[in-house]
Amino acid sequence: MILDPRSAWRRERLKSGAFLVALTLAGLAQAQSTTDILKKGEYLARAGDCVACHTLAGGKQFAGGRAMATPFGNLYSPNITPDDMTGIGKWSSDDFYKTMHQGRSRDGSLLYPAMPFAAYTKVTRADSDAIYAYLMAMPPVRKPNRAHELRFPYNKRQLLTGWRALYFTEGEYQPDGKQTLEWNRGAYLVQSLGHCSMCHTAINALGGSSESKKFQGGMIPNQNWYAPSLTSNREAGLGDWKIEDIMSLLQAGVSHRGTVYGPMAEVVYNSLQYVSDQDIRAMAVYLKALPSDNRRVDGPDPAQMVQPRVLELGRKVYAVQCAMCHGPDGKGSPPAFPPLANNQSIAMESPVNSIRMVLNGGYAPGTRKNLRPHGMPPFAHLLSDEEVAAVVTYIRVSWDNHGLPVTPKQANDIRSATLD
Repeated sequence: MILDPRSAWRRERLKSGAFLVALTLAGLAQAQSTTDILKKGEYLARAGDCVACHTLAGGKQFAGGRAMATPFGNLYSPNITPDDMTGIGKWSSDDFYKTMHQGRSRDGSLLYPAMPFAAYTKVTRADSDAIYAYLMAMPPVRKPNRAHELRFPYNKRQLLTGWRALYFTEGEYQPDGKQTLEWNRGAYLVQSLGHCSMCHTAINALGGSSESKKFQGGMIPNQNWYAPSLTSNREAGLGDWKIEDIMSLLQAGVSHRGTVYGPMAEVVYNSLQYVSDQDIRAMAVYLKALPSDNRRVDGPDPAQMVQPRVLELGRKVYAVQCAMCHGPDGKGSPPAFPPLANNQSIAMESPVNSIRMVLNGGYAPGTRKNLRPHGMPPFAHLLSDEEVAAVVTYIRVSWDNHGLPVTPKQANDIRSATLD
């Protein structure tokens, strides 16, 4: 048989072409897979709000150095950019997972619980790997880590062994088979990357929190803000809210029931506004389903505990300074100006947040769903401690609010609070 040299040449060309096409398709598939992982990692890093702690104001993203004040001294967040000398450039995905899952650094040293590994331990290996891939794709920043400034004996890391025995349980999130997929997704995000319990659970003198008191609210150490109970209809009141209002508060920072300020505004700005509608809804479903904790204390009407002259002073201050935005009836103009009437966050056991808002004012975060946030001006320079206490008291006992009166000393104590 005589072969036609031109046919053989065509077959080889076809084979070669097919091989190149296969290589190209494989390359494209691999590139798409890499892109998908990086996008997933970016999304999860936002959900975990990594930038909040690992980025100094005005500094390079994820280069660390931000001070985190604790009752035991200052901790400084590390550089998590892929720099070989000062960051995580030499870390493997196993090293990164060990940090997330076990709360141990690459060299095995124990991490201080300011890094929320007690929550991050619930993150799945696949999600941890995606975050690692995203961070390793970031530009490396050569920025040495700053040593912590903790008082003795808290600067002895071996003490963390005892803390971990009391307050840390290692283990990824396990779905609850009795709940829906949506509830489980919300529980996963809230309990792991969201690490919501870090603020919304009171901590004790050792910096630990009881599992039985999870999400029941507490003061945020060294920040003088109170994170309300999420389990209690008496405080955050989420059990009485529509799912849509919870979603709006988490994602936009404003809703028809309330507005976020202070540290929560930062969480919404850095993190939650970027979480998908589907995931935000899952988080809202989970939060709304948290057990109720209506521990109402029977007693006299708080308004009866207020001296008439204090109530009158508070009414006058409110009429002059507050009524224009919040209305003479306290109903506000939501979502721009939140209602004060029948607002459970106003009547929380701790009046800290209300006092801070009157003294320092504040802005809701500017988000993709709230492009033009309205703000509240500060009144610290206009009102005395007596006037601040009177107007906060007036708001806390009026329009079906049942908060306790506030004293001028409480107002004075907050006047010098750090504004960071």
